[in-house]
Amino acid sequence: MPVPPTSSRLQWTDLPTSLRARLEDALGAPVTDTVTPSGGFGHQLAAALTLEGGRRVFVKAAPDDDPLTTANVHEAAVLDALPPGAPAPDLLGNHRAADWTAVVIAHLDGPHPDLSPASGDAGQTWALLDKLTSSPAPALYAAAVSTAQSTAAALHGWDELLSNPPVNLAPAARAHLPQFAELEAAWPALAHGNRIVHGDLRADNMVRDHERGVTFVDWAHATTGPTCIDAASLAPQLILAGHAPADIARLLSDHPATASSPDTTTAFLAALTGHWHRNARKPGPAGAPGLRAYQHRAAAAGLALLVYRLK
Repeated sequence: MPVPPTSSRLQWTDLPTSLRARLEDALGAPVTDTVTPSGGFGHQLAAALTLEGGRRVFVKAAPDDDPLTTANVHEAAVLDALPPGAPAPDLLGNHRAADWTAVVIAHLDGPHPDLSPASGDAGQTWALLDKLTSSPAPALYAAAVSTAQSTAAALHGWDELLSNPPVNLAPAARAHLPQFAELEAAWPALAHGNRIVHGDLRADNMVRDHERGVTFVDWAHATTGPTCIDAASLAPQLILAGHAPADIARLLSDHPATASSPDTTTAFLAALTGHWHRNARKPGPAGAPGLRAYQHRAAAAGLALLVYRLK
């Protein structure tokens, strides 16, 4: 599956000179090259830096008054608190200068995983989710995310579409609109739990590292919640990657993270798909080209999966 297009990101040279100097001093070598990976929708600096001597690190940076800085600092706290063996890169440090903040993360060497039916990457990802959610989140992680609001808990969209259905609403969505709105309304009461939740799993938020295998990156939305959130979030992505909706519906019925809570899984899928259907109709935000087109595709995939869930 093609990853979503890269947004208009800040570049290394956009950082204040004092912050670049602080980073090079902390890393022990000057930066000789930068590469911005494909995918993602943020406008911050998010780049792999090559240092003199060949070492590479990954850096996220933005001004302190930019909302993405709050997300970056949250991600740093999460990476520092995840249990050993979690599929995540190591945190290398936080640095501030000139009212900017940079988070330095270990570089992962490899492409985004291939989630298509012909690849083994999807199977490895499901196994990682099983391992990640098989036991409660450790206390250190729970403390790190305790003040973060769950973006998953606030997902909705069918409620607004029900009150004013668009003329171009997909026939399958129109036929089930009251049922979808009812499922979505049940989601907030089910959104609480004690498992680790990444909160934004897509192929472009993973790297198939040459040494570690599939690893989850961009933990800015991490929180705690029920076991099903990440697995159910990943399911429409697999449909976008070429899997048949019927096959993914059966997978959700069998996977430990979702099989144990079918009602919660369906309610979350309804809320997530409603979010996509509602937001895809909004004007595109500045600095995030391709976001609305991606949401249209994801909305169609989520809808196909929901219809199978309700059969």
